[in-house]
Amino acid sequence: MQLRRNIQNLDYMFLLFLVLLLASSLLILSTASINVDKEQPYHYVKLQALWISSGLILTALIAAIDYRKWRRCSIWIFVLNIVLLLVVIFMGNEAKGATRWITITSNFAFQPSEFAKVFIILTLADFLAKREKKLTRFRDFAAPFLYVLLPMILICLQPDLGTALVFGAIFVGMMFVAGANPRKFGILLLGGGVLIALALWLHFATNLPSWLQFAQGLPLPLKDYQLKRLTIFLNPASDISGDGFHIIQSIWAIGSGGLWGKGFRMGTQGQLNFLPEHHTDFIFSVVGEEFGFIGTVCLLFFFFIFLSRAIGIAAKSQDLYGTLIAVGVISMFTFHILVNVGMTSGVMPVTGIPLPLISYGGNNMLSNMLAIGLLLSINIRRQKRMF
Repeated sequence: MQLRRNIQNLDYMFLLFLVLLLASSLLILSTASINVDKEQPYHYVKLQALWISSGLILTALIAAIDYRKWRRCSIWIFVLNIVLLLVVIFMGNEAKGATRWITITSNFAFQPSEFAKVFIILTLADFLAKREKKLTRFRDFAAPFLYVLLPMILICLQPDLGTALVFGAIFVGMMFVAGANPRKFGILLLGGGVLIALALWLHFATNLPSWLQFAQGLPLPLKDYQLKRLTIFLNPASDISGDGFHIIQSIWAIGSGGLWGKGFRMGTQGQLNFLPEHHTDFIFSVVGEEFGFIGTVCLLFFFFIFLSRAIGIAAKSQDLYGTLIAVGVISMFTFHILVNVGMTSGVMPVTGIPLPLISYGGNNMLSNMLAIGLLLSINIRRQKRMF
């Protein structure tokens, strides 16, 4: 009886667009990755199909568990999160200048920071639910901020600035829904944004007024290459062969697609490997080049309906805890989509954030499917109708 009720409660429109996005991933990867490994042209497509299959099983298992049970072990999930992030710093493997992975097998490396996003959603939801109607003063914001700050710092040390920024988006979204005073919390966010902009200006400025000379070259807690990646999108032509190369190639790829695109496997920037990381971070550029404006609009439409249905799941949750989990997941997906599309279009910094459910990657796919499992768990246990 309970199983039948759960099946009846499922949002089938949400599931339909989830399937459409996963199918789109395999279709796009079948062209984006075919020349990455020329000896095994379908290597990444096969692996992605494996991650999707495993992810669907994980989604079903998590959906079958009442999401409220996770609240009982919230503190242990938080501790596990911190321990995993510490382990990767001291025992992880370095690749491309970052230490983010723990090798499990020759074909799979575990990336704790990907799952840390879901873990922080689960634990922060409990933390904020206990403070319902107690987030009205400026000092009330300190405890939740410090709660998120610790894992953010550990991720920045890897370094993985992009994932750390995702934590910030999750925090902001969940805080507003938890009842943080919108005016006071908004003032803090605006003030923080102004301070960051001012710090960047002082760091890069060369001709400051005499009364500001003491602050010229203000040191920042970021390495030079990280700062350059964050700002190169403003003028990618200033470093055509370096950090600006990715953005220029991506803009060319998307722009050359026109209305209908060049056609399946007919792109040049992607197929000839001019476009870096075109099966992972820059996969949206392949969509623009080969499927054109129509293709990119269709893909974004799939995401729009997917997120709209997720918002509906959050609105119908039985309790604030479930609503906060759903909002955290929505904030995570929304930030990933906006930043990845903006990054590949040349209007946002290059932060290495993949396009969720589309980009190749086992850890990212499994963590996304884990988050979707939580959404479905909330969905099938939504509030009962009163009529």
